[in-house]
Amino acid sequence: MLHLQVNKFQPGAYIIVEGKEDSDHFYIIQQGRVSCQKGSGNNKVYLGPGDFLGVVSCFANRPQIETVIAETEVLVISVKKSQYADLIVNNTPVALKIIKTFANRTRQMNDQLTKLTLHKIENDNYEHIFNVAQYYEKSHKFDVAVFAYYQYLKTRPQSQNLLTAQNKFRALKPKTHAVYFEPTSEMTRQYPQDTMIFSESSPGAEMFIIQSGQVAITKVVNGNEVVLAVLQKGDMFGEMALLENKARSASAIAKTDCTLMVVNRHNFNTMVSTQPQLISRLTTTLAERLWSMYRQLDNAKIQEPLDKMIDILSLQLEKQRTDFNTLGSKQKQTDFTPKDLATMCGLDDRGTAIGIQNLFTDTRFKIIQGKIFIKDITEVYKASFYARKHILN
Repeated sequence: MLHLQVNKFQPGAYIIVEGKEDSDHFYIIQQGRVSCQKGSGNNKVYLGPGDFLGVVSCFANRPQIETVIAETEVLVISVKKSQYADLIVNNTPVALKIIKTFANRTRQMNDQLTKLTLHKIENDNYEHIFNVAQYYEKSHKFDVAVFAYYQYLKTRPQSQNLLTAQNKFRALKPKTHAVYFEPTSEMTRQYPQDTMIFSESSPGAEMFIIQSGQVAITKVVNGNEVVLAVLQKGDMFGEMALLENKARSASAIAKTDCTLMVVNRHNFNTMVSTQPQLISRLTTTLAERLWSMYRQLDNAKIQEPLDKMIDILSLQLEKQRTDFNTLGSKQKQTDFTPKDLATMCGLDDRGTAIGIQNLFTDTRFKIIQGKIFIKDITEVYKASFYARKHILN
């Protein structure tokens, strides 16, 4: 039987402190009101009964991302991470609410970050799928381009680019290995290397779990491809479209031959009540995404181009759970180009030129075959820490 602890906090009490590494549990507010605040800004969010506190840090296993203070007398239910699977079985609606809250916050954070770093929201415009298709065609990635052209034709039956897209699709289709232009009822699918699983800006109602292979999550921004992540066996992706029924915010492309498990809305609802470990993994995935987005918000406040690029590079290493405390002077070859980092930071042309020039002359790095080689990743972490500490002071 699931036994949960109830804690009481008096007005003015600190329930959670930003930066504190105490993330083995989270809270559900039973009674009262709290304020949540990140950093020293004035933007506070107020939460009440039924809301959750500390879930991101708990499931991402990261330091707390905000400070929470009791505004009134507050009663909270404390749930340890180890109890979450039992909570799913005993109270499925609570688990669903956590997941949907995460999905909503992730979507809001994604829009906010896109505005701050890329200065626009491409995925709100279905016409952008045509730009994606054209980019990959010009890059001679025809298996990707033909899939994107097809998705464009589905979403934009009447447009000025309709005839062009039709002709491009007809010309490319016989020459490519693209698969699954339409969803199927199969629980597992095979995707050959360099084929598109879904396109940014397109609608979708499926999420995927990687059984084997690697998947690249990408965006086409200002005529360039940005690789946001490379996912491995066991990783999940595409859950936002399934949970929120909105357009895809990024593309998924098979980096190698892949076998993917497919989860649609019907079998997702079944899984919530029958496979608590899977739902726990999904919660962890969403928590990791949100933690990363909070870090990216800090990056958006850093002014110097090189500092921004080093901080975003540090974030990529942190996502990989790199243990900076025991590495000493360990070196690392990354998969990122200087241009990748500049685009992730949302630098304009001038900032990009300055940042890349400074990176090339920085003795902490070398460029090997266009990719960044780190001579001492501990130094990267330190530089990132001081850049973020400066903006918070």
